[in-house]
Amino acid sequence: MAQILRIALIQSHLHWENPEQNRKMFGEKIDTISEDVDLVVLPEMFTSGFTMEPGHIDPSEGKKTVEWMQRLAKQKNTAVIGSIVFQENGNQFNRLFFVEPSGKYSTYDKKHTFTLAGEDKVYEAGKQKLIVEYRGFKICPLICYDLRFPVWARNVEDYDVLIYVANWPKPRIEAWDTLLKARAIENMAYCIGVNRTGLDDLQHEYPGHSAVYDELGKQIAYSDQEEILYVTLDKNQIESTRKKLRFLEDRDNFSWKE
Repeated sequence: MAQILRIALIQSHLHWENPEQNRKMFGEKIDTISEDVDLVVLPEMFTSGFTMEPGHIDPSEGKKTVEWMQRLAKQKNTAVIGSIVFQENGNQFNRLFFVEPSGKYSTYDKKHTFTLAGEDKVYEAGKQKLIVEYRGFKICPLICYDLRFPVWARNVEDYDVLIYVANWPKPRIEAWDTLLKARAIENMAYCIGVNRTGLDDLQHEYPGHSAVYDELGKQIAYSDQEEILYVTLDKNQIESTRKKLRFLEDRDNFSWKE
């Protein structure tokens, strides 16, 4: 029996610190999706761009965006995933939401805040990994800078899909390309990276390079244009490869410690 997951990756520019305009834009893009998909992936901080001024975003916008994601997920019968600026108990988070068609959602707070931009000074770092079981697949969603740290992504849960949502700038895009492929190979899982495009208000340029790699590191989707990419993942392929090549069984045993 085939076990497939159909995914739409939305690679787009972002409106700076304007959640309402970004929701409108992404809603219009999602409305153009004519194919049946199980999951729509949006970039990191998709309602604001990579801002280090979370105070510029009204605290009510987080809840509005989650409710917007819930409406879309129900209407389209697809899960929607992306990260946003989110305030809770007076603290700011770069928080990812995985919203299912039922309205149920799971969250992940970015573990590795980007010190080069001072993200560690304004956003609280997460401490828990998230594994979502959805339509027969185990999915591990992470955020941007997390990509540089293989221990955090280590596949000790036997997940099938690793997803990175990002605002990854042009000067270091070769690292993005290389590390996405490496994460797929070392974890024997599909690895998906969804980046943004365009210039932000700080004049940082983002070149896209959203891509999907299979469990052996073969690139099966890629774009450097503003567009929607479609890909179908096959769980039977992963299981067959892991049965033949038992590399994960030889992994070192150790526990994560803060």
